[in-house]
Amino acid sequence: MRGVVMHAPGDVRVEDREDPQIIDPTDAVIQLSATCVCGSDLWPYRGIEPVDHTLMGHEYVGIVEQVGDAVRTVRVGDFVVGSFVISDNTCEICRAGFQSRCVHAQLVGGTIGTQAQKARIPYADGTLVATPGHPDPDLVPSLLAASDVLGTGWFAADAAQAGPGRTVAVVGDGAVGLMAVLAAQQLGAERIIVFSRHEDRQALARSYGATDIVTERGDEGVAAVKELTGGLGAHSVVEAVGTQEAFMQAVGATRGGGHLGYVGVGYEVSIPGMALFSAGIHTLGGPAPVRRYLPDLVQRIWDRTIDPGRVFDLTLPLEQAAEAYEAMDQRRATKVLLTP
Repeated sequence: MRGVVMHAPGDVRVEDREDPQIIDPTDAVIQLSATCVCGSDLWPYRGIEPVDHTLMGHEYVGIVEQVGDAVRTVRVGDFVVGSFVISDNTCEICRAGFQSRCVHAQLVGGTIGTQAQKARIPYADGTLVATPGHPDPDLVPSLLAASDVLGTGWFAADAAQAGPGRTVAVVGDGAVGLMAVLAAQQLGAERIIVFSRHEDRQALARSYGATDIVTERGDEGVAAVKELTGGLGAHSVVEAVGTQEAFMQAVGATRGGGHLGYVGVGYEVSIPGMALFSAGIHTLGGPAPVRRYLPDLVQRIWDRTIDPGRVFDLTLPLEQAAEAYEAMDQRRATKVLLTP
């Protein structure tokens, strides 16, 4: 099969790789229907995260081709959506709703790599969710979004306790931030403020439920949110970038006693202890337990209640993966869908 391998920062290649096989009885092998490039894939691409002949990709949907003897909840021929973190969905931590911290947790990228034509998924019963049937082609991008960015944005909004009567501020207008806007709207937020300087992303954010756009950043951005909220700040804030400025902007935009959900991959973030201590806010974040939300998200997509697939603004064949990375790195695309 063909699959994406990142040899070094900026060096993305599509190469022949061995077809995956069942190794453990809990495995499934999937013929991938769609995959994509994640904003977090840009960390190694830019040299911020170590990379050396790494198998890339952790977002995926497709058709089950093989299953191990112990697999019970998915069958050959099922169309499935999988979380970007492997989980058994039965351990104590999973049962508490934090499947991304499962005792068997394993990131799909790196050793599995779903920017490919096929993939072996360990703990298939705990990681994969079958759709009610084979989806119409126009639903595939939305189901793919559920594998990571939608689930991550949803977790961020949930962690920030977005809901009726609450004002939500979203720091970051990338794919995850836009999905957090959608999630906040679905969760019933009264007002949704988005930090954005890109007109196309502002338009998509508004279509997903944003009520206000703030173009300022840093202290000026915080001041703008406070001006919109009677000087108090937002009840619920999502941080979906992962930089120092973005995180501190999110802390500053959260009112005292408010809730901050952070999901930006924070390689460059160092949190000043006194700033966080003095803020007096609730914080929850990290790798999203997407598997917790998948059944609900799949059904919302299937019922056409939500359309997260519009976050993909460029589609390319797998063989042009290097172009996909370049387009996202240069901000010519918000998120690129790859067709194997």
